[in-house]
Amino acid sequence: MENRKYSAAYNQLLESFIEVLARAIDAKSPYTGAHCQRVPVIARMLTTAAVQEETGPLKDFEMSRDDWYSLNIASWLHDCGKVTTPEYIVDKATKLETIYNRIHEIRDRFEILRRDAHIEYLKKRLANVDTQQNLQSEFVNKVKDLESDFDFIARCNTGDIPITDADIIRLEKIAKIKFTRYFDRTKGLSWAERDNITNLDLYQKPGVENLLQDREDHIFKGYNHGELYNLEIRSGTINKEERAKINEHIVVTIDMLKAIHFPKELANVVEYAGAHHERIDGKGYPYGLTGDQMSIPAKIMAIADIFEALTSNDRPYKEPKKLSEVLTIMKNMKDTGHIDPDLYRVFISNEVYKEYAEQYVSPEQIDEVHPEDYL
Repeated sequence: MENRKYSAAYNQLLESFIEVLARAIDAKSPYTGAHCQRVPVIARMLTTAAVQEETGPLKDFEMSRDDWYSLNIASWLHDCGKVTTPEYIVDKATKLETIYNRIHEIRDRFEILRRDAHIEYLKKRLANVDTQQNLQSEFVNKVKDLESDFDFIARCNTGDIPITDADIIRLEKIAKIKFTRYFDRTKGLSWAERDNITNLDLYQKPGVENLLQDREDHIFKGYNHGELYNLEIRSGTINKEERAKINEHIVVTIDMLKAIHFPKELANVVEYAGAHHERIDGKGYPYGLTGDQMSIPAKIMAIADIFEALTSNDRPYKEPKKLSEVLTIMKNMKDTGHIDPDLYRVFISNEVYKEYAEQYVSPEQIDEVHPEDYL
């Protein structure tokens, strides 16, 4: 009896610790607040449906009590490595978004005031040089060009539409438009930011600069915050350095879980949790495992992680998707070797998606879905 009490107390301690860690990861970002709590729900629903299969490739699939316990712990801890991922990368809603020193905003306001004063001076000096109609027409056309260029940059910044070669050419053309900076760029910086500048004199004196810039001080601690560099991201809002940092979270997850001395019956936790970004075709990460090298619970984790992310309505970099849109994306992922086709079939034919959606997805996202359209 004493051993049973000890074992129960140990299990309760482990589970409470796991839930606290998972909730802490969710709380780290205001935009992924329930991901670690909802992936276990989807994983449990899909696993239950797979175990109940009486025909097909999954007819012999079974889960022992230890397997269920391992899957539960793995699904709660699958993203524990995100404790090392900067929030601004996880939550990056636009290409130019980052954590940055807002002294630059103040400097820009002074730049505007300086130019306004200069423009007013020139207007008075240049009065009656040409007819009012000609000068006004020239001014209106310049404003229209500027508005058009800014609208284009704003659209590129959202990441909603893939960037084409023609867009790249236009961005680089806009980038070369010149303006004069008068205020010292080094004032108000931290010592770390100043140490990242090799030519302080160039930053301190007034100078003619490009409208969109990729400066040396934009490259800091392995990240590139260059304006043109980020606007030229082909798809989405994450650049390659940020993508590498995001992908790193799964390696950190695996290392963290390996450092926990799980009892023998929970030996599969690392494998289940560590493979949710692998692909059936071997093009996933971190190890490039194929479907044959992954266990069924690990492949279930991948589907659960994807479905929760696609149906969530709290991600700043994407608008909430309709259920039909989500299933269309997942069907394409099945067709292109991303997720396991047998588990996907169970997910659709057993309406696991519907069971989950009715409880956790916003009613506005749930539209009419015909399962046969997605098989």
